[in-house]
Amino acid sequence: MQIVDPMRSALAHPAYRRLYLAQVVALAGTGVATVALALLAFDLAGAQAGGVLGTAFAIKMVAYVAVAPVAAAVVARAPRRAVMIGSDLLRLAVAACLPFVSEVWQVYLLVFVMQAASATFTPTFQAVIPEVLPDEEDYTAALSLSRLAYDLEAVLAPMLAAALLLVMPSTALFFGTAVGFAGSALLVAATTLPRRAPRGPDDAAEPPFWERVRRGAVILVRTPALRPVLALNLAVAAAGSLALVQTVVIVRSVLGQGEDSVAVLLAALGAGSMVAALALPRVLRRLPERPVMLGGGVVLTAATALVPAAIGVPGTTCALVCVGALWLLVGAGWAAVETPVGRLIRRHVRGADLPAVFAAQFSLSHACWLVTYPLAGWLGAVDLGLTAVVLAGTAAVATVAAWRWWPPASSTPGRVTQGAPAREVGS
Repeated sequence: MQIVDPMRSALAHPAYRRLYLAQVVALAGTGVATVALALLAFDLAGAQAGGVLGTAFAIKMVAYVAVAPVAAAVVARAPRRAVMIGSDLLRLAVAACLPFVSEVWQVYLLVFVMQAASATFTPTFQAVIPEVLPDEEDYTAALSLSRLAYDLEAVLAPMLAAALLLVMPSTALFFGTAVGFAGSALLVAATTLPRRAPRGPDDAAEPPFWERVRRGAVILVRTPALRPVLALNLAVAAAGSLALVQTVVIVRSVLGQGEDSVAVLLAALGAGSMVAALALPRVLRRLPERPVMLGGGVVLTAATALVPAAIGVPGTTCALVCVGALWLLVGAGWAAVETPVGRLIRRHVRGADLPAVFAAQFSLSHACWLVTYPLAGWLGAVDLGLTAVVLAGTAAVATVAAWRWWPPASSTPGRVTQGAPAREVGS
């Protein structure tokens, strides 16, 4: 297929191929850990396991929001390969400890440490890829491959966990997670990364620590071509949180169907994202990011707004099919918004600032989920239809803001230039 040709070209680069495999095996380990964590929560808290998991996931988001920019500043001049290997080894150690916990607070502490390590690894990984793949088409394919990796983790990791449970107790799943992180560390260790450009005598002095912490966010806010990304992060979180939080309620409580239908609808969400990710390298050859990402925001808004109508369709099967179709659209809109973000950051940010900006994007995007997750959950417990309308309205406002903020000059196609100066920000 022509669609996969750019992905094959990107994977032909040995350094990128190893890094991508490291991402895949680490995500597989993370997905298995999610299943194991749910089972551990039930062992420790019984009927209160939902509260334990909800708190653990909130801690995960807090770690992402708070740690990513600080970690980026701390390791700014450290060897990137050492940072990623160290993060994997820390995650491995946490996973190896989880089978032995006996108190809920220990779960919370270890989850925070593991996610703090992830908040260090992921932005570093994202900032390295543009240097490994300087060609625009290869880099675009890498962004789509990364999106596919996350989708496959969501779809295949629970199946892997189920298979492992046939031959081992639930607590042993964490050792499988540790193996995934070990594999990631070994693959990163086997990869030769491009050298970071040395600081020259004319470069500005290293800014103070807290200025380095906030630098990535300042660049995102002050660079006109990147402000739309901040708004579209909220559109993705609004639509995605409704799908992820309320699917089980829609299926079990509203439509009265079984657990298998929950899995089918969540698979539809992942399938929509995967199909869009496969198509995007070819689409982005012909269209600039602006119509693709804004189109994704419109799709997210419309699909979320139509959820009450889909639930109300006569006939349970028809209602399930309608909701599944909407989840396909949500997944496609999600990928259309998120996949091109790396291209925009690469084009408008200097090479030296890429780690800080990717860390800020990682942190701020998860801050949106920190708001919309509880909104989808708490408001959904009162009125599901109202929740869909509120979240659709949120996505609509965010998409309109992105449209208003997007500079016309950035709507034309252009080649990504590694290390282009962020003139809007200054030195």
